[in-house]
Amino acid sequence: MLTRRSSRHPRQTGLTLIELLIAITVLAVVAVLGWRGLDSIVRSRVALTAEMERTRGVQLAFAQLERDCANIISPEMFPNRPPLVAEQQRLVLIRKVFTENQPVRLQVVAYRVRNGVLSRRESRPTRDLTELDAAWLINDDSLIKEEVALEAGVSAMTIRVWASNATTWRPVDINAPQMAAVATTRVPGTATSTAVPLTGLEVSLQLESAASPLIKVFLLGAV
Repeated sequence: MLTRRSSRHPRQTGLTLIELLIAITVLAVVAVLGWRGLDSIVRSRVALTAEMERTRGVQLAFAQLERDCANIISPEMFPNRPPLVAEQQRLVLIRKVFTENQPVRLQVVAYRVRNGVLSRRESRPTRDLTELDAAWLINDDSLIKEEVALEAGVSAMTIRVWASNATTWRPVDINAPQMAAVATTRVPGTATSTAVPLTGLEVSLQLESAASPLIKVFLLGAV
């Protein structure tokens, strides 16, 4: 008796060409999405690091200004000049300098914003009031050390002051910018005026890369 053998084809294994192309396409899309995400993270990290560096530079400048304001002299120590003069883009003050085994000396310190750079200058500490007066005028470069750049990319510096009897901050008047360490106020009901000491200083720095300014308030320790 003859029997018919059934012929069976061996089962195919692996991926077909179409399946392989689909897998490669999916992997390519995932790789592109992953690269874009990683690139976005790297860019954000670079921008955040740069912003932190700028903020750190401004904070160091504020820390230096805070020390200067804390050691500002009283008006009686140098009656020829006010202890503090503030105007837009510029701030000048006289501070006390304490050095070990040395008497207290006085020093003129000037902050200003010019060409987008916030800088600080200081005179030699001295007990000679004539030398101090010349340094206050900022006309003798031999009495003023070289400027130290504190922060670049500063577009503006705005200053407001606070008097001891005030209820709000008072901006520096552009038409009469110099504000001494005392403010003149009229006594109610009389035609006389009285000098009121300034006790606070608000400095606002606008960075070119920032939408809002960085603001710091300082106490004028000696006035």
